[in-house]
Amino acid sequence: MPLSSAQWNKVLASERLAPVYLLAGEELLVLEAADALRARARELGYAEREVLEAGQHFDWGDLARSAAGMSLFASRRLLDLRLPTGRPGVEGAKAITAFCANPPPDVTLLITAVEWSNKHDGAWSKKVDATGVQAIFNAPKPQEWSSWIGARLASRGLTATPDAAALLAERVEGNLLAAAQEIDKLVVLHGSGRIDAAEMENLVADSARYDAFKLTDAAFAGDGGRALRILAGLRGEGEDLIPLMGWLVNQLQLALRLANARDFAQQARAERLWPAREQLFRKALRRAPREHWLACLARASRIDRMAKGREWGEPWLEAERLIAAIAEPRAAAALG
Repeated sequence: MPLSSAQWNKVLASERLAPVYLLAGEELLVLEAADALRARARELGYAEREVLEAGQHFDWGDLARSAAGMSLFASRRLLDLRLPTGRPGVEGAKAITAFCANPPPDVTLLITAVEWSNKHDGAWSKKVDATGVQAIFNAPKPQEWSSWIGARLASRGLTATPDAAALLAERVEGNLLAAAQEIDKLVVLHGSGRIDAAEMENLVADSARYDAFKLTDAAFAGDGGRALRILAGLRGEGEDLIPLMGWLVNQLQLALRLANARDFAQQARAERLWPAREQLFRKALRRAPREHWLACLARASRIDRMAKGREWGEPWLEAERLIAAIAEPRAAAALG
């Protein structure tokens, strides 16, 4: 039977890797679980890793060739197969099943799928489950949010009272990525130790600085409705648009640097992004090409000039259009 996310840490403690792993479900949780498995593989002497991106035109023969290939640098190898849609197709199912039928010694296959439901399950995934490990990572249910937040805080050296965890759960509105980001920010703002409800209220208070974070996070996460509500709230409270646009320009410049990088993960490390923010930008950049983010940056710079009175226009209206386009590239026509 597929494992739950709660059982995953016990699997990682094993002294040997299984021949094959399938990690599927919520993107953030899957990527973090995969990172943990890669780290464990390095500890166990898997010094060589090959990444296979199973996109639309992927040659599934590459999986068999990579599995059969000889390593020049390490006796143990990790094949990192990314399955974006969670559906390998007929040829992919055959290739994965063939690997499971006769897994090479000292080779482990890691399959990650960030789109998953019961409809994705098939004979090939059942074969993976029988041969190795299949783990499904689902978002917490509504009644599980407070305990999930408490456990994640604890994993980062923070202890939250039940009231404090419940307060944060209410603030993130069931958004998994937002919860991870807020917890990362709490580590920076508070450090280690205990947080009660009063401290949590102060740390996540609706200050302009905090709302600027929330606005850009929601926009880059693709939640246009929430981002526009935050922007409207800032305007209604009389906040100054100029510092807000400065922060937005900063984040769009970051998106462009990541889009231009040959190696996204390496650039993300160079930018010192928190893991949750790295995944936020990774997902955003999948929604649109580099040219879209360049156009957004040009528009943001123009809005900044409007807010400073250096160019004619309605800066708040243009800001709304820009936020919509960042959240949903199909709304980019609004930039015209």
